[in-house]
Amino acid sequence: MSVTVRFAPSPTGLLHVGNARTALLNWLFAKKLGGRFLLRIDDTDAARSTKAFEEAIYRDLDWLGLRHDGTDRQINRLKYYSIAFYKLQAAGRIYPCYETEAELERQRSLLAARKLPPIYNRGSLDPANKAKWEAEGRKPHWRFLLSRKKVSWTDMVRGPVEIDTATMSDPVLVRADGAFLYTLPSVADDIDMAISHVVRGEDHVTNTAAQIEIFEALGGPVPKFAHFPLLVGASGEALSKRLGSLSLEQLRDDGLEPMAVASYLAKIGTSDPVEPRLTLGELAQEFDFAKIGRAPAHFVPEELMALNAKLLHVMPYNMVANRLPSGISGEAFWDAIKPNLTKIGDAADMARLITGPVTPVIEDAVLAAKAAALLPPEPWDQETWGAWTKAVAAETGAKGRGLFHPLRLALTAQEHGPELKKLLPLIGRDRSLARLEGKTA
Repeated sequence: MSVTVRFAPSPTGLLHVGNARTALLNWLFAKKLGGRFLLRIDDTDAARSTKAFEEAIYRDLDWLGLRHDGTDRQINRLKYYSIAFYKLQAAGRIYPCYETEAELERQRSLLAARKLPPIYNRGSLDPANKAKWEAEGRKPHWRFLLSRKKVSWTDMVRGPVEIDTATMSDPVLVRADGAFLYTLPSVADDIDMAISHVVRGEDHVTNTAAQIEIFEALGGPVPKFAHFPLLVGASGEALSKRLGSLSLEQLRDDGLEPMAVASYLAKIGTSDPVEPRLTLGELAQEFDFAKIGRAPAHFVPEELMALNAKLLHVMPYNMVANRLPSGISGEAFWDAIKPNLTKIGDAADMARLITGPVTPVIEDAVLAAKAAALLPPEPWDQETWGAWTKAVAAETGAKGRGLFHPLRLALTAQEHGPELKKLLPLIGRDRSLARLEGKTA
């Protein structure tokens, strides 16, 4: 079976980590099996959809590396939805409803008072009601007529699922102003685009029962479904109030690596350890719905930041060469600084340790002076630091922290930092001598 999946975001806001995870899991599943990943912009809500948010979706997916194999906008596909509407109408599976929102709310309140589920009572199917409301000149919205039978499927994450549609209201497919709501365009597009698998969050599980009936009513093949648990915060709280700060745009602006974000979103909530991967291809090969647990996946920004650092620590020079500060680069520089990086932007601060200016901190003037006098001639390599500090120790009797701490402060003016055996050859003899003498260099 060929695999075709889709990601269908609405351009009504920025992509956040929740829907980015949906896009990622779709992409990983498809690419592992040599399938296609389609991007479908759900812009039928003309009042809230904007071109700026649509462009941000393309930009964010590109940053994450999720290249699509085809794209379309739902606003361009209205004819397909009209065809589907008339097909359902001819089959007697869609019907006009005339109740106002106030009347529907009153109906729900009465049911709640009786401790009954808020299921629409199909009052518009009563010919007397229909005639009365039409005589009043009311414009109808349109609902899909559910079978009120049980719908079952084998979910690729949840296993066997059964939903009794008798416990559901007939879903509204078309508003009174003629605008299509999410459900009918989604099913019509999935049929037309030959979507084989629908991969999405478990908040859509109940919707799936209605959608399966619509697939069948339209005569289209029913795709396979995979519903994964949603993201929650560190303590299990909903992320909804934090999503603005967890947009991909914000993570990018914060200096996080796209592969750190992808690695984190691919691994949390699974049986795999949360470890960085250098490519999406690696994540795709490791992807398996069977690894996804049933408990919500905990998104903890601090864990993502730590994973970002781990990724940088294993990232080879050729992946960052064009992102290092101008004026200093090379594999030796990257090898020296990467174990101390949290974000790639920190490389500029590390570069200043080498190029200066650094105003040294002279903690032990006598030690610094003797160390300056013992500086060997260049060329220097990673063996220079050990030989030089051994000579300084022999001359001064200093050892341990009493030897290394004053030298680090004199050479870098910092308490901690990259290994000096790697940093010293990059600083060079002239700057090292000047700093040991207390001069800014």
